[in-house]
Amino acid sequence: MTWTELRRHVPNALTILRFAAIPVFVWLYLEAGEGAAWGAGIFFAVAAATDQVDGYLARRWHVESRFGTIADPLADRLMIGTAVILMWATGRLPAAAAIVILGRDVALVLGYKLLAPRGLELEVTFLGKLATWILYAALGLVLVTPEGTTWPLVLLWAGIVLALAAGVQYLLQARRVVAAGREQPPRREEASS
Repeated sequence: MTWTELRRHVPNALTILRFAAIPVFVWLYLEAGEGAAWGAGIFFAVAAATDQVDGYLARRWHVESRFGTIADPLADRLMIGTAVILMWATGRLPAAAAIVILGRDVALVLGYKLLAPRGLELEVTFLGKLATWILYAALGLVLVTPEGTTWPLVLLWAGIVLALAAGVQYLLQARRVVAAGREQPPRREEASS
């Protein structure tokens, strides 16, 4: 296999590795017990870094794929959602933060499920990416600091505010996309039938 052929698969391979990393992260977190979970925190940070690397490589090498467009944000949602559920269940995160993060992610996934069958797609916004980066950083910092440390939770709430603002952006974008889809004339095959 040539380098040109191989690099077409590298971004998607990183996304798949992020899915595979979720059970390893869970194990590391549960093994850490009380106190700072350095192993889980470092592993979580590496998973977050692959999110940046796979997207960068796909764009740089012009190897964006339909799979990557769907799987990359889904891997983010699952990794963040898993961390949130674990940290909430073990008392590291307040329930309100967990509910808002998980609720937003469920809304994004459901929104995608409603739009995708109609052939409509949303662009990832800078605000959405920024919110994801801050949530990854804040959750990683909550993992490696003693339970009850305030400043990582302040950063987490900042990420939540950005995530909610990005959610509003996506909602407005979805409305525009749906409206534009309605204005499109029927395709030639549909018009002739």
